[in-house]
Amino acid sequence: MSNLKFIQVGDSFNAIGLNVVWVIIGLITIYAGIKNLLDKENPSRVGTAVFWCSFGIVCGFGSWLPAKVSGALVLIMCLPPIFKKVKIGKTDNPTKEHTEQQFKKIGMKIFVPAFSVAVCSLFFALFSNMSSMVAITVGVIVAMILLMAFDAKQNKPAVFLNDSERFLGITGPLSMLPQLLGCLGGVFTAAGVGDVIAQLVEKIVPKGNVNIGIIVYAIGMVLFTMIMGNAFAAITVMTVGIGAPFVLAYGANPVVIGMLALTCGYCGTLLTPMAANFNILPVAILNMKDRWGAIKNQVLVAIFMLVFQICYMIVLK
Repeated sequence: MSNLKFIQVGDSFNAIGLNVVWVIIGLITIYAGIKNLLDKENPSRVGTAVFWCSFGIVCGFGSWLPAKVSGALVLIMCLPPIFKKVKIGKTDNPTKEHTEQQFKKIGMKIFVPAFSVAVCSLFFALFSNMSSMVAITVGVIVAMILLMAFDAKQNKPAVFLNDSERFLGITGPLSMLPQLLGCLGGVFTAAGVGDVIAQLVEKIVPKGNVNIGIIVYAIGMVLFTMIMGNAFAAITVMTVGIGAPFVLAYGANPVVIGMLALTCGYCGTLLTPMAANFNILPVAILNMKDRWGAIKNQVLVAIFMLVFQICYMIVLK
């Protein structure tokens, strides 16, 4: 696969690109805070502004801020959601008539910009060493250019900015969960949670029985992912606590076991509201009446996939 990566960029390009992406995200988030602060229709405009502005500063400029300053901003950021002071202000949602008119004008071509994001991401993932976040950002820029080409009068830069703010408002404080949960995995690992889990599992799982170790490892990945909302955060702790001492130590293939264990964690992603991007955000955007609707429709798929992955791990170990 490395031979296919004919687009090579330097490490400095990826580093600078990631900083630029996060600065853009931060500025959009700060804009959301300022807009809500000036919005007299927002019942909690101060709390909303504090949340979005502090979140935006951490996202956009956290790399250059002292750790204590970033930590203080995170604490400040968490206060408005705790006291339920983050609200949605005035939104300019497109009317049904406007949507129908635009569809008649553009038709099914409307899916081309959205598809371009996925195509760019996949292309750069397969044929370059570009950072995935930078690649996705390139895809978004391509999508914006296509939308402006479809209708330059309607799709001005301000439209993209305001729609970004609108979707941030719909997501609300849940937008900070992926970052916080990702950090939580590192905190748990540094705190030795994996070692504690290993001591507990050692009393239940007989050493040398790799099959039972695989089953416990896979189920542990599901449960820990449900708690943390992130399989990447869970796999470090679970591998240290269960995977390494009870499976890999007895000669199991680390590539196969690690890959499939992560997939088992994804089964937990389907079952938890902590995975906000997958199970809460779609509910909010689609205005679903049942806030648990996404999870309910994924339970059987998750159970089937978990059983299949466990059997797969046992066969290929």
